[in-house]
Amino acid sequence: MKILRRITKPVSHLVVLSLLALNLYLPAAHAGMIGTEAVVNAAQTQQNRERLHNALNRDDVQAQLLARGVDPAQVQARVDSLTDEEMQTLATNMDQLPAGGDGVVGALVLIFVILLITDLLGLTNIFPFVRHPR
Repeated sequence: MKILRRITKPVSHLVVLSLLALNLYLPAAHAGMIGTEAVVNAAQTQQNRERLHNALNRDDVQAQLLARGVDPAQVQARVDSLTDEEMQTLATNMDQLPAGGDGVVGALVLIFVILLITDLLGLTNIFPFVRHPR
């Protein structure tokens, strides 16, 4: 019993000193309110990242990447390294860009259809393959 008391006294002093030392060197945690805007921005950024990953995981996109000599895993790694602002810009550009190209082909087809209809109605005489009733 005497030995136990002799050992516990220095051990208890060591434990008290170590707890005091830990308390002095560890910074205190400060809690604060998180604004709604920060939560919404974080959720929107995460949604944009998921949408971009889903677009890059499509088979046709990966086939086009491989056809151009780009490794899809490297593309995924670069997308993961984008900042929130870059991700927002990329998602905005994805929404604004046309899906079928730059729109020149669509405009040419529209002009052709309009000219064909006016030629069929007899208002113009542009296409030689259209027979006009005379």
